[in-house]
Amino acid sequence: MACFSLIMSNRKSLVLRGVAECVTESELDKLLSEKENPRAYIGFEPSGLLHAGSLVPMLKCRNLVDAGFEVIVLLADWHGYINDKLGGNWKNLKAGVEYQRQMFTAFAPGVKFRTASELVSEEGYWEMVLRVSKASSLKRMRRALSIMGRDESDGDKDMSKFFYPAMQATDIYALNVDLALGGMDQRHAHMLARDAADKLKLPKPVALHTPLLGSLSGPGRMDTDAKMSKSDPNGTLLIHDGKKKLIKKLSKAYCPLEREGNPVLDIWQHLLEPALGDIVIERPEKFGGNLSFESYGELESSYLSGTLHPLDLKNGTASALFQLIKPMQDTCLSEPDSYNTLLSAIK
Repeated sequence: MACFSLIMSNRKSLVLRGVAECVTESELDKLLSEKENPRAYIGFEPSGLLHAGSLVPMLKCRNLVDAGFEVIVLLADWHGYINDKLGGNWKNLKAGVEYQRQMFTAFAPGVKFRTASELVSEEGYWEMVLRVSKASSLKRMRRALSIMGRDESDGDKDMSKFFYPAMQATDIYALNVDLALGGMDQRHAHMLARDAADKLKLPKPVALHTPLLGSLSGPGRMDTDAKMSKSDPNGTLLIHDGKKKLIKKLSKAYCPLEREGNPVLDIWQHLLEPALGDIVIERPEKFGGNLSFESYGELESSYLSGTLHPLDLKNGTASALFQLIKPMQDTCLSEPDSYNTLLSAIK
C-alpha cells in the first residue's frame, strides 16, 4: 500500500507540475487511482510557426506521457479552417498539420495523433455537436469564442464560428478522453464540455490548464497584457529563431525589477526550468563567468535583489531557450518539406 501511495504521489506530481489550474484535483485523484493509463488530449490548430508559448503545453504532454497517460494530440485542421487560419486554404492547413506533427514528435515523443478531418467523418460526431449546442446557450457559445482568440462579436459575421466551441467539446467526447489539456485561454471550452457532459449524462473530463507566456512587449506597451503570439513578431520567440535573433529580441524585452508581468522570468518559471532542470546563466569570464542556480526561486531572488543583471538574465534566457529548441530546428533541417511548405504559405 505504501508503495502504491508513492507511485500515486509521483504520478500526481508530474501531472500537476507547473499547471495554472486543475479542475478538479479530487477528480484527478480518482482518475489516477482507477486507471493505470488514462487518456488525455490537447488540440492544436495549424496556424503558423510554433513559438516559446506553444512549448508550455507541449512540455505538459511530456509530463503526462511520463505519468503513464496515453496522450492524443488533435491536429485541428477543421477548427483552423473555421478560425480563418492560414487564409482558410486547405493546402496550407494540411502543411500546418504535418509541421505540427513533426514538431510534436521531436519535442514530446510518445504522443499519438488524430486529425479533426478524421473525427468529423466519424458516425455520430455532428449529432453530438448538435446535442452539445442544445445543452448550451447562445450567450455561453458567444462567450466561449475567446478560445479562438476572437471577440464575441466575430460570430455575428461568420456563423461557423459558433460551431467551434461545440466542436471542441465534442472532440473530447469523441476521443473518449479522461483529461483535457490546454492553456488558460482554453478554459471556456473545457468548462463548456464539463457542463454539457453533466446535462448529457456523459463522463466529465478533468481539465488541466497551463500558464500563458506573456508578450515580450510587456504590460503597458504594444501588446498590453497579451499572451505571446506570432501576430506580434517583436514580442514572440519563434522556435526557429537562431541564437543571435533570440538575443536581439530578448535584449529589447520588458524586464522590470519585479515579478509581476515580467515575461523573461515567466519563460524561466513556466518553460526553461521545468524542461531543462539545471539553471545556468551563461556569462563571459570577464563578467564573472557562468552563474548556476538550484531552483527557479533562487534565480528569481537573485534577479529581484539586483545581484543578477537584466542583460545577463536576458542573454542567459536566449542561450537556454536555444538549447531547448535546437533539436526541433535540426529536425526541420533534416526533413524540411513540411516546414518549407508552411513557410511559403505564411509568406
